[in-house]
Amino acid sequence: MSTYTEEVGNKLNELLEKTYDAEKGFKKAAENTDNVQLKAFFETKAKQRYDFGHELKAEIKTFGQEIDKGDSMAGKAHRAWMDVKALFSLDNAEAMLEEAIRGEKAAIEEYEDVLEDTSLPSTTATILRSQKEAIKNGLSNIKMLEDIR
Repeated sequence: MSTYTEEVGNKLNELLEKTYDAEKGFKKAAENTDNVQLKAFFETKAKQRYDFGHELKAEIKTFGQEIDKGDSMAGKAHRAWMDVKALFSLDNAEAMLEEAIRGEKAAIEEYEDVLEDTSLPSTTATILRSQKEAIKNGLSNIKMLEDIR
């Protein structure tokens, strides 16, 4: 039977932290573009990550684990890099899309890493697979947005 180990709890907390980092990054990207379609896309992605975070928190609590609060250094660095790109890039929409693509690909890898843990309860694995697929679908949308810039 699958069990919810402390290691699984730690991995999910790391994923939760990165989810909130992504939410903040998408909000920042939405603030830094005047392109209406990009703004709407980034706002939608921020809301998606907000929802993912609450879903992950509920799952972590269901199995009696503590929720880590915080903001990862990688997330802070990522948002700072997006700020720099927005300020200095001649085509900041393109730079933000490239950074969003990079971030989404990293998120998919992080989800896959956690999903490799065979001790995941089925409910947790289902949530993670669903969120990973939503991120993959969003990657397709980002690539389509590259053509509208």
